[in-house]
Amino acid sequence: MPTLDLALPGCETASSTEPHSLLPVEARGLVFEAGGKRLVDGIDLVVEAGPVTVVMGPNGAGKSLLLRLLHGLIVPSAGSVFWGGEPLSEPMRKRQAMVFQRPVLLRRSVAANLEFVLKLRGTASDRRRRELLRYVGLEGLEDRPARLLSGGEQQRLVLARALALEPEVLFLDEPTASLDPHSTATIEAIVKAEQQRGTKIILVTHDLGQARRLADEVVFLHNGRLVEHNPATHFFAEPVSRQARDYVAGRLVF
Repeated sequence: MPTLDLALPGCETASSTEPHSLLPVEARGLVFEAGGKRLVDGIDLVVEAGPVTVVMGPNGAGKSLLLRLLHGLIVPSAGSVFWGGEPLSEPMRKRQAMVFQRPVLLRRSVAANLEFVLKLRGTASDRRRRELLRYVGLEGLEDRPARLLSGGEQQRLVLARALALEPEVLFLDEPTASLDPHSTATIEAIVKAEQQRGTKIILVTHDLGQARRLADEVVFLHNGRLVEHNPATHFFAEPVSRQARDYVAGRLVF
C-alpha cells in the first residue's frame, strides 16, 4: 500500500473565502418521529468551530439520526437546525460533507469515482486527483475497480470524495466500523489532519478507544435525548449521568 502522505496542497477550507461562516451548528428543540416512536426527543445542541465533536451513546440512542438531521439529509418532525444562525440553504449544503459507515461507490475505477465529484465541484484535474489519492494513501490504485478495493481502501476512497468537496464541516458516521486496526489508524490520521487544517469534524463512534484518541468534546445521547455535552477529558474522567458512567465502564445502559 502507498505511504500515507497527509500534505494536501492546493486546497484551502471554504471558511477562508466565504463571508458567512457555517458555524456554529445549532439544533433547537430537534425532534424526529418514525413508526409512531420519538427517536430524537427535543435535542438542544450548539456545536462550535474548532474542537472534534464526538457523538456517543448505546445502540438506538439516536446518534446517526442526529447526524443526518444536522447534515440536512432528513427533515425533523419538529424543531430546527441553524448554520451560523441561519436555516440551511443549498449554497450552505455544498460547503459540508458526510461519510457513512458503509461505503457507496460507483461501478467505476478509483480515479473515476473521484473525478465524478471533482467535476461537480468544478476542480477536476489530474493534479488534484493525484493529491487527494496520495492524501488518503491510495496513490497507484487509480485504475483499479473501486468495488475490488478492501473495506478500508473503499472507506478511504469515500473519504477522498468527501474531501474533494473542500468541506468546512465534515460529518463522519462510524467511519471505521468493522475495519482492521491499520485501516482505522489511517482514517484517524486523516481526521486529525483535517481538524488541524481547520475542518470542523463531527464524528459518531461506538469505539471508546477511538473517542479517547480523537474527541475534544463528547455529545452523549440516550433514548434520543441529549444527556451530556462536555469536554472529552471531563466526560471520560467524571461522567455526570448514570447512563454515561455505565457506558464508559462498559456496562449495559438502561
